[in-house]
Amino acid sequence: MKLLRIGNKAKEKPCALDANGKIRDLSSVIKDLTPDNLNHSTIEKLKSLDLTKLPELSNSERIGACISNPGKFVAIGLNYSDHAEETGAKVPSEPIVFMKATSCISGPNDDIEITSYSKKLDWEVELGIVIGKEAKNISEKDSSNYILGYCLVNDISEREWQIEKMGQWVKGKSHDTFGPIGPYFVTPDEIKDVNNLNLSLDVNGKRMQTGNTNKMIFNVYYIVAYLSKYMSLQAGDIITTGTPPGVGMGKKPQVFLKNGDTLRLSVDNLGEQNSKVVLI
Repeated sequence: MKLLRIGNKAKEKPCALDANGKIRDLSSVIKDLTPDNLNHSTIEKLKSLDLTKLPELSNSERIGACISNPGKFVAIGLNYSDHAEETGAKVPSEPIVFMKATSCISGPNDDIEITSYSKKLDWEVELGIVIGKEAKNISEKDSSNYILGYCLVNDISEREWQIEKMGQWVKGKSHDTFGPIGPYFVTPDEIKDVNNLNLSLDVNGKRMQTGNTNKMIFNVYYIVAYLSKYMSLQAGDIITTGTPPGVGMGKKPQVFLKNGDTLRLSVDNLGEQNSKVVLI
């Protein structure tokens, strides 16, 4: 299934795409796509529905974040060897883990905010994992049983705040709108091989990032198992898994986002995002 949320901010309705790509309103079946509802039993219930009997919504309405109010937004850094190389970093021997504030989450096509004190705003197309039940100290071979689905993530990063300011990466990753997710999250049965998906990102129509999840240093199942040894993962948690080469920080000379820039992101089977950078 492809599940999404449609409507104005804080008023989104849970929806699904039917076999013909039409948006069907699920609000008569579930209240929202929240941690309370994001579990395998809910997905099985939704799969049993005849979506064509549910109300159709216009595809011109705003698409919200595909998950509402996740408990955690966990991120993995430098997870593509060629991205680590372009940033001048050593290829990690185990996953680099940081957090993004959940308040940074926004819709896939919402404006990305740039502030007057932002100097190095950057982009990162990534594959996101959505957890479906509590995972605590699980094995890699069992990881797939805890994954509810996948989504497209733009891990927007302010590099000066992330790297040059004191402290951890989190403040360079967590400003409002720095976490567009969606347009939808997709259940695993719709993806042939999650560790072989193409990713791309364009800025102002120019291709900046091209990659494939088969280049990840640590694959999806390893990441979930690894994290579960250091923190329990709950239903609705989002894990974003790192970005391929082509970020602005890695360009020579470096290139960063400015007011008015447009971005287009795509991941196989997960749809695309189209957003604009706006000065606030």
